[in-house]
Amino acid sequence: MSETSAPRPAPGQLTFTAPRRGKPPRHLADLTVEERREAAASLGHPAFRANQLSTHYFERLVDRPEDMTDLPKAVRDELVRDLLPTLLTPVRSLTADQGATVKQVWRLFDGALVESVVMRYPNRVTVCISSQAGCGMNCPFCATGQEGLTRNMSTAEIVEQVVCAARLLRRGEMPVASGAVGDAGGAELGDEADGSEVVGSVDAGAGGPTRVSNVVFMGMGEALANYRAAIGAIRRLTEPAPSGLGISARGITMSTVGLVPGIDKLAEEGIPVTLALSLHAPDDELRDELVPINTRWKVDEAIDAAHRYHEATGRRVSIEYALIRDINDQAWRADLLGEKLMARGRGWVHVNPIPLNPTPGSKWTASRRGVEQQFVERLRAHGIPTTVRDTRGSDIDGACGQLAAATA
Repeated sequence: MSETSAPRPAPGQLTFTAPRRGKPPRHLADLTVEERREAAASLGHPAFRANQLSTHYFERLVDRPEDMTDLPKAVRDELVRDLLPTLLTPVRSLTADQGATVKQVWRLFDGALVESVVMRYPNRVTVCISSQAGCGMNCPFCATGQEGLTRNMSTAEIVEQVVCAARLLRRGEMPVASGAVGDAGGAELGDEADGSEVVGSVDAGAGGPTRVSNVVFMGMGEALANYRAAIGAIRRLTEPAPSGLGISARGITMSTVGLVPGIDKLAEEGIPVTLALSLHAPDDELRDELVPINTRWKVDEAIDAAHRYHEATGRRVSIEYALIRDINDQAWRADLLGEKLMARGRGWVHVNPIPLNPTPGSKWTASRRGVEQQFVERLRAHGIPTTVRDTRGSDIDGACGQLAAATA
């Protein structure tokens, strides 16, 4: 935990309002195209300099002023300082899966620590990004939730995690994905965005994909609790280059513990990202304990909001369900979940059971393999498409629920 972390919350305590801290420096990625031009002009430069900077940042992935040779040498450093300030300082990088998974620990301008994970699969590259330093949702089996909420991240700080991953690939600093990695038959991170294989495979040659195709808001934080910055980041990620990174909206997954107003607001944005609802229990009694937001919006309210999202966007919703031994993995809970989902119709939802990833001091562990398989079979018997999540990066604390910046 960094020296700027929030105090650990009491069990069940929810934090919706992030502590007030100094703002990170303004960055090109915080701004719309027109705002960038206005910012350049306000600094005494021709407005088109903002377009040139956008090309360097989003399309060429350049981060050194000396490589921006189309900018006048006399003002190059000044432009970069004012519109492309450093937002993330690398602290540590850990690799797993023969180098095909990289967890990066970053220090923000105020000392707060966040993490992101890059995963290179045979047909896609997925980046798991953070939207907050810490998290206020306080799920007891999640390392991030136990940290408490330090602060919200800015739009540019969120985007920069993806840009850094793209640079890693562009520079050839991430080893070629081995055919043996990720072949366990589980769902890859990014599979929530069904159909995204087409996006990821457009540049997948013998060495595998070399561009980021999928982005999942499944790192530190509850993105819908930092709504404005998260939506700004989605717009920067999906805007065509050189205004943005040009990633397909269908390759982006927004994960939430179930902030119902945020889900409904997201449905109105008209951006067809995939919604992933972290449910973890189909009954209110248990979910109140596992996912404290359930004391605010109950299981049926969360599922109803997810179904409304499907109806508004046409996107299949993913239900994330961490399987915890002898806690939420009973066959009757699989049946109850299947019944609740099927009551809303067919074809709108997919379930991703996730073997619980270990976190320091946790009293819980993953379900037994046979119990896991029975859970999956019961859901499929109800007609629910179900795929167990592949747990990439668990040995470097880089898998779902493990991100806590404790490795700095």
